[in-house]
Amino acid sequence: MDFYITKEEMVSSLNSTLGVVEKRQTLPILANVLIEVDESTLRLTATDLESEISTISTVSNFKSGGKTTAPAKKLSELCRLFKDGDEIHFYLDGDNLKIETSSGKYNLSTLPSEDFPIFEKEAGGDSINISASSLKDLIYKTSFAMGNQDWRHYLNGLYISVDDTLITSVATDAHRLALSTASINEGVSNQVTGIVPRKSINEIGKIVSDSNENITLQLTPNSINVNLGGTTFSSKLIEGKFPDYEQVIPSGESSTLSINKKELSESLSRVSVLSSEKFRGVRIVTSENLVNISANNPDKEQAEESIKCSYSGENIDIAFNVNYIQEILSSMDGENVDLHFFGSDKSCLITKPGSDDFKYVVMPLLI
Repeated sequence: MDFYITKEEMVSSLNSTLGVVEKRQTLPILANVLIEVDESTLRLTATDLESEISTISTVSNFKSGGKTTAPAKKLSELCRLFKDGDEIHFYLDGDNLKIETSSGKYNLSTLPSEDFPIFEKEAGGDSINISASSLKDLIYKTSFAMGNQDWRHYLNGLYISVDDTLITSVATDAHRLALSTASINEGVSNQVTGIVPRKSINEIGKIVSDSNENITLQLTPNSINVNLGGTTFSSKLIEGKFPDYEQVIPSGESSTLSINKKELSESLSRVSVLSSEKFRGVRIVTSENLVNISANNPDKEQAEESIKCSYSGENIDIAFNVNYIQEILSSMDGENVDLHFFGSDKSCLITKPGSDDFKYVVMPLLI
C-alpha cells in the first residue's frame, strides 16, 4: 500500500466514520478503521458490530494498493492537525503505517485487515428514494423523544414506517411522543417498518445533515441501509414491537390554544428558573384569550407570567415537564403553535397550525 491524498479528503472521510467507532470496545480492532486503496479510490470502513459505515474518497497519487487497519481516533486527530492543503503520503512498512507530510514523518501501529469484522448485510427490501433534507427533518423533529437506556428496548430508537409514498417517523419514551411525516419520491409496493437504534439514527442524521441530494434508504426485516454519494451506512434494527402510537394520540373534541411560539418559549424559560430542579414542572392555567404560566420550588420561590393568546373553551389547569415542552417548540418551525387540551388530567396534543405533518403528545405532570 502506497498512496497520496489531500488532507481535506482524508479528514472528511475520517470524520464520517468516527461516530461508529466503538469507544468502549471489547475487541481492540473495533477501535481501528479499515483502510482499503486501489488505483483511484480510498475506502474507509468502521464498525461496532451493530452498525457499519463506509466512505469512498479520491486519492491524488496512486503507487500501490492494499489494505490494513489503523487506530481511528489517533489517525483522525493527526490528519486534522496537518496544514491545510497538505498532501499526505501513506505507505505500509511491515506492521506499521507510515505517514509523511510537509511537517514531518509519523508512524502508526496496525492490526491485520483479515481480523476486521465483516458486517453481515441483509439482502432484499424495497429501495426508498427520499431527499436528504426530508430525512433530516424527520429525524430532527422526532428523535429527541426517543427513550434513553429504557428497559423497554423498543423505545430506545426511532420507529420508521413507509407506506406507498409516505414515510413516518415516531419516537416515544412513554412520557411524550413525537410524530412526523414526509413524502418520498417513489411509492413502495409493500409497507415496511423498523426501529432504528439511537446511535444509528444519530449517525444517519450526521450523514444527511449537509446534503441536498437524494438518498437511497433500504429497510429489511432486520436492518436499515442508507446510501448517499460515496457514503454507505448499515445498522441492525431493534427487535420487538413498537407501541401502537395511534392509540396514544388524543382525539375528539378539544379546547385549542393558539399562541406565538417564541413568546411561549421565552416565558417558559423565565418561569422555569424557579421550578423544582427534580420535576422541572410548570403549571399552565387557561382562560379566555389568556394563559397563565407559573412555577414554584421547595424553597418557596415562585414565578408567574400571563400571555395573551387565542383561546376559548373550558378552563384548563395542567402541569408539564418544561423540558419536554421546550424540546417540542425548538423542533417546530413557523411563528405560532397550537396546544389542544382534552382535560386537565389528559395528554396534550401540540401541532403546527393548519398542518398534520407532525404531532406531539405530552403527558401531564402531577405536582
